[in-house]
Amino acid sequence: MSKIQQATDAIVQQGILPLYFNADETVSIETLRAIYRAGIKAVEYTNRGEAALKNFQAMVKVRDAEMKDMLIGVGTIKNVAQATDYINAGADFLVSPGYVAEVADYTHAKGLLYAPGCMTPTEIIAAENNGVKFIKLFPGNMLGPDFLSSIKEIFPKLLFMPTGGVDTTKENIEGWYKAGVCAVGMGSKLISKKLMEAKDYATMESETKTVLELIQTIKNK
Repeated sequence: MSKIQQATDAIVQQGILPLYFNADETVSIETLRAIYRAGIKAVEYTNRGEAALKNFQAMVKVRDAEMKDMLIGVGTIKNVAQATDYINAGADFLVSPGYVAEVADYTHAKGLLYAPGCMTPTEIIAAENNGVKFIKLFPGNMLGPDFLSSIKEIFPKLLFMPTGGVDTTKENIEGWYKAGVCAVGMGSKLISKKLMEAKDYATMESETKTVLELIQTIKNK
């Protein structure tokens, strides 16, 4: 199975892509362990701060030793230089806040999944014409499920995942699934700054497990 298919399947199967960043290496690693214990097999670590790359390298080492079936992707990739750094560090897939054609070309040449953030049909068409199959609808809370419902038929071959403001409530997640998403990206609503600051990994694990179960229930309806 290709790495692109492997990453796509992992995200679609769990129905959620948790994403987070923490400047502290230990917190980053312990958060990874907590969500893995909850059943997460694919996660996005966001390239948001000075320590991001160094933390990412440390996380990959721990993953290789303890969680071989966990895929670690990287988010907030805006150019090829960043993509190169993270692919060299062992990133399994790449996510952007917007569509970057050069990053799409580079990632595809490396045989990895690239999920660009798109907000308009024009951006989605540009991405699709360049071989992108997995679209991150961003910011999700600005677009809403109605946006996806109204454009989905134009893009029958694409997978859509909203990120940004997606809530952990049944109503919110169900609304997106009814509109036709393959998964939801979830950051601070799931892995909150508060939980990371408190180093409350037990709550992180139980809340992630709850959301995973909720999504399976919604998907099996």
